[in-house]
Amino acid sequence: MQWDDMRIFLSVARFESLSRAGKSLKIDPATVGRRIARLEDDLGAPLFIKSPQGYALTDAGSRLVDHATRAEQSLTLGLEEVRGQAGQLTGSVRIGAPDGSANYLLPQVCAEICDNNPGLEVQIVALPRVFNLSKREADMAVTVSPPTAGRLVVQKVSDYHLHLAATERYLATHPPIKTIADLRQHRLIGYIPDMIFDKELDYLDALKTDRVQLASNSFSVQFNFVRQGAGVAIVHDFAIPSAEGIKRILTDQVSLTRSFYLVRHSDDRRVERLNRFAALLGQGIRREVSRLEALT
Repeated sequence: MQWDDMRIFLSVARFESLSRAGKSLKIDPATVGRRIARLEDDLGAPLFIKSPQGYALTDAGSRLVDHATRAEQSLTLGLEEVRGQAGQLTGSVRIGAPDGSANYLLPQVCAEICDNNPGLEVQIVALPRVFNLSKREADMAVTVSPPTAGRLVVQKVSDYHLHLAATERYLATHPPIKTIADLRQHRLIGYIPDMIFDKELDYLDALKTDRVQLASNSFSVQFNFVRQGAGVAIVHDFAIPSAEGIKRILTDQVSLTRSFYLVRHSDDRRVERLNRFAALLGQGIRREVSRLEALT
């Protein structure tokens, strides 16, 4: 058995697809399939079940992935110790994040980190769901609530604030909004209720309603609805400076505070490169939230 087979196995386990694993590894998908078949023959057990949804781990595959991941981490740690960490950060880091932070905070924070570490590659995966760090979908994740299960390290990074907002043009051409009750005369924008993946994203109670007229599972789509003058939404204060002519309203009646958490797999605490990157990321998020909120 070769370590390269384990590397391919881990990639298929993470991407649940031969084609995506092959693309990540820069290997033809057919070759990936052959290497997985060879590994299964060597072990005498099937590692994946193929379905229309992709490749899912069998019980044997699930047991192997934990050991293979630890071996991968040990190898990474050994390489970093040999290379030393006195210099700049290098290699690739993947961050999973909800699209609000992924679109309006992380780009500028990560760009600054990369400016100071030219050999570093950063990937931001913006998906409206919880990331599975145990399957190595990402090296770390920014979340809006702390996970309570799994072998994870959770660090609170920063509070952030949200308020009702609309364009000045919309407010000038629609009935005045002086109380929450006045919102009944306006088109509300928000999340699709049955696609809210985290309770901290459920803002409907604050609006005293159970429905919105324009909805999306993506905050960026909601914010673009607002920018087009389509209605009123609860938006992140840190997103408002990115668009002109958007005004907060009812700030004394509707004001929400949420928090960002940085989540990592507990085994990664031994990987100094990721420790250093996580520290820079946390500092950058705190600084950028503070800067942008001061502009609203």
